Amino acid sequence: MDLSFLQDFEYEGKKTNIVEIELWWEKVKQYINEFWTSKQRQSNSIHEVSYRACFKAELPRFFIERFTKEWDIVYDPFSWRWTTAIEAWLLWRNFIINDINPLTKIFTYPRYFIPTDKEVEDKLKSIKFEELKSDIDLSMFYEDKTLSEILSIRKAFLEDPEDLTLQWIRMVATTRLTGHSAWYFSVYTLPPNQAVSAERQIIINQNRNQAPEYRDTKKIILKKSKSLKKDLTPELIEKLKTAWKNGMFLQRNAWDTPEIKDESVSLIVTSPPFMDVIDYAWDNWLRCWFNWYDAKEIWKTIVTARTLKLWCEFMENVFKELYRVTKQWWCVAFEVWEVKQGKINLDEYIVWIWLWVGFKCEGVLINSQEFTKTANIWWVSNNSKGTNTNRIVLFSK
Repeated sequence: MDLSFLQDFEYEGKKTNIVEIELWWEKVKQYINEFWTSKQRQSNSIHEVSYRACFKAELPRFFIERFTKEWDIVYDPFSWRWTTAIEAWLLWRNFIINDINPLTKIFTYPRYFIPTDKEVEDKLKSIKFEELKSDIDLSMFYEDKTLSEILSIRKAFLEDPEDLTLQWIRMVATTRLTGHSAWYFSVYTLPPNQAVSAERQIIINQNRNQAPEYRDTKKIILKKSKSLKKDLTPELIEKLKTAWKNGMFLQRNAWDTPEIKDESVSLIVTSPPFMDVIDYAWDNWLRCWFNWYDAKEIWKTIVTARTLKLWCEFMENVFKELYRVTKQWWCVAFEVWEVKQGKINLDEYIVWIWLWVGFKCEGVLINSQEFTKTANIWWVSNNSKGTNTNRIVLFSK
């Protein structure tokens, strides 16, 4: 794999810093620079759907543009909100997308069938607000009238589940359930892309001396709808419609995807589930409720590895499947991180498993907006916690 472009990459006078490290039984190069930043943001507004632990669209675009050509297949086995799929199709690549969580389809399917502003307005007007009561206590999040409106919108989905405009409204409303401004349905809460527990929200309300106020749900939905569409031209809207016919959409465990042919994928861009950090079902309990899903049932299907041993066993099975579907000589870009405030570098374990499965580690790309020197072999000194930098391990088959 030719990575010379990383060595020559320069942004605002910054040249790529290259550090060679020894990892397991191989010497590996790190390439450190601002490869994509907020200053360079090129992503389309249609990506602006919040979901926890998602990477920015600039990340998959960077690799899709450099490692594939038109009509190659790009695959994301852990697709979350399907950022890779949308970005791949905007660049005229075929794609395969997989995610076991049914909420991902709620966030994604409507973005391939974009309604007009008038269609959204007319559909919202057609939803009659009834005086409905919730089956669970949500008074700590919503004012009574607001909650009744939310319940009426929720009910409308059941009455006409195939309506594409309603599916768009459903997606937008799902992203507006909780947040930190008047453009969310709820009283102030953080973070906006997950729901705290009812008990925790009561404490937040007490600490902030706040109570839920009325929110105009239709106005909020229409504003967010227009925001999502602001970068879409008529040509892009038509282009997105064709994507659904050409892509492959799976809702399976990433280690079991028989629908994907052997050695058919040119590029994999993904970020795997976090270890003992994010509970993807329970962090979305309110979104599950709104969309008539049982969070307990979803939790049973999603792997949440509480120990390093379990996480490695899970990832080994996934890597074997990814090795099967990847073309010879082609590439995998795998976003990785450290956990436990840097005490465990999952990167090292990922590389070991990939090498054991048969892949070759080509290098590590560290994308950081500010850095001084490498503090250890994986993370940058002023970004030592969480996922403040993107660290992408590049593999080839």
